[in-house]
Amino acid sequence: MKLKLFLSGLFVTLLLSACGGGGSSQSGPKVERMTLVCDASFENIMSQEIDVFEYSYNNKRRQAWVIPYYVSQREAIDSLMDPDNSVRTIVTARRLTKQEKARLHNRKLKPREQRIAVDAIALIVNEKNPQDVISLKELRQILSGEIKTWDEMWPTKLDTIRVVFDQNGSSIMQFMRDSICGGVRFGSNVYAEQSARDVFDAVTSRPNALGIVGVSWVSADMDGTVISKEEMRARSTANDTTMLEFNPAIKVMAVAGDGSVQAYKPYQAYIFDGRYPLFRSVYMITTTVGGTLNNAFYSFVTGMQGQKVIQLTGVLPAIVQPRMVNVSTAGAQ
Repeated sequence: MKLKLFLSGLFVTLLLSACGGGGSSQSGPKVERMTLVCDASFENIMSQEIDVFEYSYNNKRRQAWVIPYYVSQREAIDSLMDPDNSVRTIVTARRLTKQEKARLHNRKLKPREQRIAVDAIALIVNEKNPQDVISLKELRQILSGEIKTWDEMWPTKLDTIRVVFDQNGSSIMQFMRDSICGGVRFGSNVYAEQSARDVFDAVTSRPNALGIVGVSWVSADMDGTVISKEEMRARSTANDTTMLEFNPAIKVMAVAGDGSVQAYKPYQAYIFDGRYPLFRSVYMITTTVGGTLNNAFYSFVTGMQGQKVIQLTGVLPAIVQPRMVNVSTAGAQ
């Protein structure tokens, strides 16, 4: 209901602003606006896509503004399905179901959906935690509450493991429960914050915490450094193999898949070949047609430049080769 009221108010605002300042005029550029509803776990990815798109698209003749709203995956899909909303483009971690597509077809809408990225789920711990390797089996046991303390796995003075997710009911929490744990209920040691940034803060302040977030939130670019739109656009058009680095304020754990003796960190090359076991697809879905701002943004994100922007966040883009990385051969890769 809160999202519906927000989007209804936003639609009225955009309509009024379009009437007052939109369209071609002799006094200024044509102004266009669109609403994007996005799974909150992909906020860091899409905020950079929006910045580069607006910087590249806007000129003296036109000004485009993409207004994002970051919500749970369920709310994002509901916003597209609700006939009372003006939402036409969303970003989620799953495709539409046959039933959802049928509902849109009944409204004379033709949804298009494309995989834009493969997102790794990163496991992060405090820099004071001596352990940086974990197996999928151990992770399942931690999430179910079977393993409750760090010293049940390794010699350490750390106490109870406090697992921290980005948001209650988030797509990351659903992925870990359904795809990794087989639907097993989480233990009492699992908590949810309000955002991925809160998970980061919890891990940096609690030596016993185990944070679970999308990999874009733990790249070195998230250490507070401000990158201008001009620099991000230049990076997105460059053909480089710059090494991905993780934020030094936390430790990113290497994960060993089932039946594997080697653990890997969520570098793009290891996401690409499947050696890093915690990954999921990211989809962009739109019901608009050509000639609209929604379509222009959809084409940008799914095109080469938009894919390079995704690559710069640490997430594996759908159509761009993974970046080269330097890794240590000792212990984990």
